[in-house]
Amino acid sequence: MYTMTKIESYQKEIGEIIAAGRIKKGMTQSELAEKIETSQPAINRIEKGRQNISLDMVARIGEVLGTQILTINNGGAVSFRVEGGHKLSGSTTVKSSKNAAIALMIASLVNKGRTVLKGVSKIEEVFRIAEVIESIGVKVRWINDKKDLEIIPPRVLEIEKLDLVAARRTRTAMMLMAPLLYQYDKFELPYAGGCSLGERTIEPHLLALRHFGLSVDATSVPGVYNATVDTDMKKKVCTKGHVEKIVLIERGDTVTEHALIAAALCPGTTIIKNASPNYMVQDVCFYLQDLGVKIEGIGSTTLRVTGLAEINRDVEYTPSEDPIEAMFFIAAALVTESEITIKRAPIDFLEIELEVLRTMNAEFEVSDEYVSGNGRTTLVDLTMKKSDLVAPTDKIHPMPYPGLNIDNLPFFALIAACAKGRTLIHDWVYENRAVYITNLSALGAKVELLDAHRVYVEGKTRWKPADITTPNALRPAAILLLAMMAAPGNSILRDVYIINRGYEDLANRLTKLGAHVGLLTNI
Repeated sequence: MYTMTKIESYQKEIGEIIAAGRIKKGMTQSELAEKIETSQPAINRIEKGRQNISLDMVARIGEVLGTQILTINNGGAVSFRVEGGHKLSGSTTVKSSKNAAIALMIASLVNKGRTVLKGVSKIEEVFRIAEVIESIGVKVRWINDKKDLEIIPPRVLEIEKLDLVAARRTRTAMMLMAPLLYQYDKFELPYAGGCSLGERTIEPHLLALRHFGLSVDATSVPGVYNATVDTDMKKKVCTKGHVEKIVLIERGDTVTEHALIAAALCPGTTIIKNASPNYMVQDVCFYLQDLGVKIEGIGSTTLRVTGLAEINRDVEYTPSEDPIEAMFFIAAALVTESEITIKRAPIDFLEIELEVLRTMNAEFEVSDEYVSGNGRTTLVDLTMKKSDLVAPTDKIHPMPYPGLNIDNLPFFALIAACAKGRTLIHDWVYENRAVYITNLSALGAKVELLDAHRVYVEGKTRWKPADITTPNALRPAAILLLAMMAAPGNSILRDVYIINRGYEDLANRLTKLGAHVGLLTNI
């Protein structure tokens, strides 16, 4: 028997509040839709509690109606109250990958059939992508309490109805270019958004998609990508037997996914050199294989893709578990000096991290290996032990997979603050993410900023409570929460919307482990 989940109950209640506010305002559903740049059917679904809705969307509707739907401010100022100094115990299970889920949602648009993504985390980033693709005619719904997400694209994506506000708030929206180039000769998309991690150009994407006949003018109209497709070039490249080689100028996860999605609908053979072999890219490869696309070289830096002129297949796919979430809980155990078990950790994407931790005297046990729901990814259970940490001899820096994951580097800054000695953290990838690490100073850490990419962290830290506003970057925000859990006393982490983008039900999951993390918001 189907039981309504807590989130679905909230959606229904939010919908009723919105309907009442709209009626009180004397507005029709169409008028409200026009004000927030979405469609009348979307408003109808929201009011009935049947629409995926992010905190951003709730805030936008509240502004138009002149009412506070939730106790949030400007896009989601939900806060955490943290009583630190408590030990953790027990076990937690790693949820499916955020980065894989949002890439798979875009990849599903090459399929005219029904896609079911199984076990998808109900997080703000997923809701946000759902808003974007629903606005262009894609049917998206949670089909049961197991968090399975059903996606059914229309015959033609209705790009002229794109929810511009939602699209501007996520970098993933630019990946619509790949499926759109097979449906339109011309189209427009808004500039990419996402975490504030410095200037991130999309030039690698544009160079990759140029091989399929796509050219993009990003300067003529401020804030808009004007895309034009050379149909003759696309026809040539997508002829059976044609081999097209793409050399990516950066080994990025998203650009590799973007090139893969474009290649999926190209009946010729596309060779992608300098491809990222990272976990989310592998998930996209496995999914496309299930659709009938031939892909060789998965897990390497060279992919050979032979696509199909049309894909129309009903398919179910289970995204792999999230190694970055696993690292979050590894850090939680180490910073609170606790013993916990982290179940379903994707070991192939954590091996370097664990080896670095060994050099820091971290103690842990690794179970026998078993297989993820996708039938390919290798999992283990990790039991973290209370450890007397020391600073590593060498600097800690990220590298493309199979190196230390770029997203995991901030957790090592936190762990270094718990280790005796001085550690150099070198974040060479992003222009200003290293600066965010200095926020740990408010909680008692000794952090010396050398430049925009390097910091020294000296431990062992005597943590103290603080009241901090969350930075607009997911992993730097997450380490502040963990540091607060280690700091005896009461801390407040304000405006945690960015954390809700990447972690599902985090406060409750931490509380089950023994942490004291509460929400400062109520419906």
